[in-house]
Amino acid sequence: MAKVVVQFVCSECGTTAGRWLGRCPGCGAFGTLVEELTGRETEPKAASAQPLLRLADVQADAQERISSGIPELDRVLGGGIVPASLVLVGGEPGVGKSTLLLMALGAISKSKRVLLITGEESPSQVSLRAARLGGAEEVEILAETELGAVCATIEKERPAVCVIDSVQTLNASALGSAPGSVAQVREAAGRLLRTAKEHGVATILVGHVTKDGAVAGPRVLEHLVDCVLQFEGDRYHAHRILRATKNRFGSTNELGVFEMTGTGLVGVPEPSELFGRSEAGEVGAVVACALEGTRPLLLEIQALVAPSDLAMPRRVATGVDPKRLAMIVAVLSRHAGVALGAADVFVNVAGGVRIDEPGADLAIALAIASAARGVSVAERTAAFGEIGLTGRLRLATQAERRLEECAKLGILSVVAPSETPAHGRLRLLAAPTLRAAVAHALAGTEGDDDRDHER
Repeated sequence: MAKVVVQFVCSECGTTAGRWLGRCPGCGAFGTLVEELTGRETEPKAASAQPLLRLADVQADAQERISSGIPELDRVLGGGIVPASLVLVGGEPGVGKSTLLLMALGAISKSKRVLLITGEESPSQVSLRAARLGGAEEVEILAETELGAVCATIEKERPAVCVIDSVQTLNASALGSAPGSVAQVREAAGRLLRTAKEHGVATILVGHVTKDGAVAGPRVLEHLVDCVLQFEGDRYHAHRILRATKNRFGSTNELGVFEMTGTGLVGVPEPSELFGRSEAGEVGAVVACALEGTRPLLLEIQALVAPSDLAMPRRVATGVDPKRLAMIVAVLSRHAGVALGAADVFVNVAGGVRIDEPGADLAIALAIASAARGVSVAERTAAFGEIGLTGRLRLATQAERRLEECAKLGILSVVAPSETPAHGRLRLLAAPTLRAAVAHALAGTEGDDDRDHER
């Protein structure tokens, strides 16, 4: 017989405790322990030993991936949806998660059976969206939140792909907690994982996000699934970014770019043409050639430097790591002769894209130097390279691919570290240090370095 036990579970890491604590003993987060009721067997059953297998004796089934019909989504997934996999898609409300997955189901339904289980919307609401998007007439739908009924339906119907929108609405009647709680989300993910693996159903879960942008619920949810996709973007802007934070079947460095239109999300096959546009003679703007997975991207970096009345000037970054921005500002001041100690520095990546790779350091530094000196970078010039704390430039990875992308989109000159290989169609401005790169990029400022350093 089962005995009801009260325990406290951390919503971040899943650690359990017998009493409430202000700080989680597992991950150290404050205020994350949530009370839940669980059933425990008073007389545990004895477990029997299972036979072992050698990896050499295991027969792996080589199954074809299922194309979603959306090339940008397939790119991020690693080539398509893997049968019997469990995928988690997270994003802010209104960013377009349901729209993207409904479009994918509509494309897959032309050749395979698909199922949409909705717990947040009625079938009539989904039908209105499907009519606007078009092509989703063959998608089967079920409005259900009871976890047992959902799993039983999947086992009986066995569709090729099943989308559940969303996992936080599912409710297991055996648990006393409310839907969306730590226990409910963990139970739903565990049962859906077993159902997907046993019956070969590729299952996609839609997850809510917290105010920090992370998928809501315990971290064990992300550990259970095979792939975690993050859908980013502002609902008031047209462009969306899809990236993988975990992928057991492909790279986590791939990036998908979408544009929200009146008829749904449209993939952007050439994002460099969209994000890499810059106006000639504009002060504080530099084109960076960043690398996202196997895709080089041209992005416009914008910087503003203004006198500050604060004792500690501000360093504000949008789309760039604030700690990396602070490091670049310090190196500029110390090794490149650009005085920024009494100035506020603002940096933005145009288009709402976030870049994390160090290859964009040089473009950020040149944009700040351009804004500080009031001198624009030469027209149709791009930059890439990693900046060291000593002011020396380091070669960025896959420099040849970056140069090829620059040449394809009409860039004439590239400022890069000295080790960068030459490219026939580009004028390469090689620089060993950040000071030399600033001198190359900002015409007529070479003689101002000492005066800036003195100021």
